Amino acid sequence: MAMPFRRLWLLVFAVLLAGLAITQFALARKTVPPTGAMDDQKRAVHALNRLTFGPRPGDLDRVAQMGVDKWIDLQLHPEKIDDSALNVRLAAFRTLRMSTHELVENFPTREIIKQVSDGKAPMPGDPSLHAVYEAQIQRYDDKQARKAEKAQQNAGKTASAHGEIASDVDAIQADANYQRRREEMQAANIKLLELLDVPPDQRMKEILKLSPEDQHFIANRAHGPKSDALMGGMDGKQKETLLSLNNPEQVVVDELLQAKLLRAVYSERQLDEVMTDFWFNHFNIFINKGADRFLLTSYERDAIRPHVLGKFEDLLVATAHSPAMMFYLDNWLSVGPHSDVALGILANARDQHGRLRGSVNGKGKPKQASGLNENYGRELMELHTLSVNGGYSQKDVTEVAKVFTGWTIERPNLGGGFKFEPRMHEPGDKIVLGHRIKWNQQNGEKEGREVLHLLAHNPKTAHFVSQKLAMRFVSDDPPPTLVDRMTKTYLKKDGDIREVLRTMFKSPEFWEPRTYRAKVKTPFEFVVSAVRASGARVDDARQLVGTLNNMGMPLYGMMPPTGYSMKADTWVNSSALLVRMNFSLGLAAGNVHGVSIDPVQLAAGATDGQQALARLEDTLLAGDVSRQTHDTISKQLQDPKITQRRLDDPVHPPNAGAIAGLILGSPEFQKR
Repeated sequence: MAMPFRRLWLLVFAVLLAGLAITQFALARKTVPPTGAMDDQKRAVHALNRLTFGPRPGDLDRVAQMGVDKWIDLQLHPEKIDDSALNVRLAAFRTLRMSTHELVENFPTREIIKQVSDGKAPMPGDPSLHAVYEAQIQRYDDKQARKAEKAQQNAGKTASAHGEIASDVDAIQADANYQRRREEMQAANIKLLELLDVPPDQRMKEILKLSPEDQHFIANRAHGPKSDALMGGMDGKQKETLLSLNNPEQVVVDELLQAKLLRAVYSERQLDEVMTDFWFNHFNIFINKGADRFLLTSYERDAIRPHVLGKFEDLLVATAHSPAMMFYLDNWLSVGPHSDVALGILANARDQHGRLRGSVNGKGKPKQASGLNENYGRELMELHTLSVNGGYSQKDVTEVAKVFTGWTIERPNLGGGFKFEPRMHEPGDKIVLGHRIKWNQQNGEKEGREVLHLLAHNPKTAHFVSQKLAMRFVSDDPPPTLVDRMTKTYLKKDGDIREVLRTMFKSPEFWEPRTYRAKVKTPFEFVVSAVRASGARVDDARQLVGTLNNMGMPLYGMMPPTGYSMKADTWVNSSALLVRMNFSLGLAAGNVHGVSIDPVQLAAGATDGQQALARLEDTLLAGDVSRQTHDTISKQLQDPKITQRRLDDPVHPPNAGAIAGLILGSPEFQKR
């Protein structure tokens, strides 16, 4: 975004870079002595910065009035906190409450559409859903027709006898098609303008009466202000139907992305949301891998969210059973080398003389018969439990992979759930970390539960989980004494996550002055904290989602299973900070679509730049501004773009939005 006060912007950006560089240097030094205990206000600010996605206007006073310790205890018991206001905001997103099977039915995949188009599945009776299917079938049929036409054209090129005549005919036909499409677009544009003049319910009825081509044209133009106007007054189902006419699968993804941001911004159960984000990142799944676009809604809702403050083993078991995890790491395709399925493939691979057909491996078996997949077994130990240095071997990885053969999904592209398939399971005992996992012919799934229990109670897991929690809440390099104390609590309390957190929040290391505003925010934390601190109202979170894409942290968008890094050095570089500064200035200026802000109210009626700066520093940063940052902004307050003064209006109020944007982009606000 081009700013009119470019000189000021560049100066503050330079300060931002310098400030964060100093922070990283200080964090790298382990000999920095404490400067004394935090006072009550700093304790409240610190608790809000670490247990939430950042304080909102008024939060500091509320926490101080309740008492920091009581507030922390309340956050550790989210079931005691009323979150009905958030639920109202999320009510329009019907996909969040649907099972995976319902998602696939209401927002059909290409596979579903193909089945209906081929007559292998019925059309739905609901008028809105019928229109969605009809629109997608039309697109599918058009695509198939274009493929056939292209194949015919390619075949025609080989016949050159009437080539010139054919070329002329093709050109005439192309011109006719272009003219027809142009006329159809003009008619659809006229219809779009007419629709904007009728009430929402009638508007939806009129849209459903249109041809699939016109519906697609109108839905495809539902972006920005046109989208707001077209969907204005519609309920959740009507909006979803309109968007589904263009791309039903994307509706599921968009609602999941927007809901994550809205929860982080508005939920009163802030620690619960922070932990949901933490554990999803720990058990990361990439949203753009095939069926996971549909499976992820249930994964976060049913596997992650209910267990974020419970027992780690319950969380581990829930993620292991999740179709989303099995699909992401391909465990649903894993077949034991000596299973009934593999041996059946082996038998089918022989020719009439009993010889093996096709390629074979070194043991004389067809390669396709050995379908063991080690992805989940490896990530289960390396990333989910023991850590990369957890003392396991490649042999352990293979044995764990054998244990989880048969853990599969019933027709994932159609919304099927978890299924244990005995015919895919590897028979025989397995040895994992020196423990014998006895083969259970009647209940092979039990072997997987035994391994998950073994890993969840391993001291290496206790230490690894404790260290990651301390890294998120305390520092990039957490004190070993704290991690050891948390590990002891984990082992003593049977992996109770709430108790491990309580140990951390009561530790002296958590409250050391050196930890105050010492963690650099990830892009997600930064964007949400800026919205919360500014008191902005989010009516449409789609541009915020796009902002995170630009910052290199798309929601649910980390392809490797490692998840996003929590460390500062991943996120602190000049290009990333430039994007942050641009977002801060755009947010405070009201230039983020779907987000409303009143910076003048944040400045509490300030009549000049110095007053506005002082009040915004208090409001947005609780007064925690370095002299360098304060002086840099203060020296520029006479800039006409800040003062907004004119000769005929010398007392015009200062540009509070510009000042707020610079503070939100400051080094101090980049840290929590």
